[in-house]
Amino acid sequence: MLIIGSGPQAVRVEPNLVLAPMEGITDLPFRRLVRGVGGVGLTVTEFVASEGLRHGSRKMLRMAAIDPDERPVAIQIFGRRPAVMAEAARRVEDLGASICDINMGCPSKKVCAHSGGSALMKEPKLAAAIVAAVRAAVRIPVTVKMRSGFDATQRNAPEIAGLCEAEGADAVAIHWRTRADRYGGQRAVDKIAEARDRVSIPVLANGDVVCVESAMTMFRDTGAAGLLIGRGAVRNPWLFQQIAAHQRGEDPPVVTPAQRWWVLASYLDAIQAEIQNEKGVAGKFKQIVKHFVYGLPDERRREILRARSVAELTELTAAYFADLESASARSVVPKICGADPDPIAVA
Repeated sequence: MLIIGSGPQAVRVEPNLVLAPMEGITDLPFRRLVRGVGGVGLTVTEFVASEGLRHGSRKMLRMAAIDPDERPVAIQIFGRRPAVMAEAARRVEDLGASICDINMGCPSKKVCAHSGGSALMKEPKLAAAIVAAVRAAVRIPVTVKMRSGFDATQRNAPEIAGLCEAEGADAVAIHWRTRADRYGGQRAVDKIAEARDRVSIPVLANGDVVCVESAMTMFRDTGAAGLLIGRGAVRNPWLFQQIAAHQRGEDPPVVTPAQRWWVLASYLDAIQAEIQNEKGVAGKFKQIVKHFVYGLPDERRREILRARSVAELTELTAAYFADLESASARSVVPKICGADPDPIAVA
């Protein structure tokens, strides 16, 4: 179990496994999918621009939307102006979020060009000022998501974590990659472990947690209080259950092809309710399907991803999982430890 914050606003995260914020992925329908499967301790929205949230932009408010029963949940905001970030944080609290999360980890060129996201790691004083302004604006816990540094010459996550703690942050999450690594790089989790030793607030670890084995390795190598899981959850939403079961000394649940298809079908229903045009629905569905079939027998993967209509996409995907089920594939478990041919933008 993980406790973030103190007093009446403290948030209990149990199990200590968090759905990482992912640009274009962790919208409301996908978070519903993960919560429906179960086992996740905390969900986080995709990042929301503070300027837009401050002005009540419909798009930003839609991105920040949470379900009444989605607890605990963090809304992540990004920007570089402390006063604006404070106003956005107040809006986050008013929207009912359990936690306000500050993005200092996004590697996007567009975000970094405006000195937001991971670019803030090059400006420690500004990063500290943002945390201080947000902390003063809200009562709910404040957390910070960052990378190990901007590049290999500036891996300053422990220092930034110390500044965040000094300004009132209740927890920090660190991705082992630098901004320059983007979605590659050589695994190096030393800065997560250093930050854990430097601060007294919880430090959560992020990066390539895609199976039970990689989760346990991350815990062992970093001593982190919890894990953020991104692409591993897109490939396998049952991963939270599987890791938690292993932590309890139990056998992780095995997921059948029929279960995978049922969850996908439910997700399709959800996005059809949110998106009004067929092209948009098909594109959004493919975005998840391509990861769901990664690591499973993929003879039809290209055929599924080339489908032109929702009806065709549904028929091909349903048949794909039905064939797996009927071919005595009930014990099939995705082979998801290893390199990822389809990186996901983790914020």
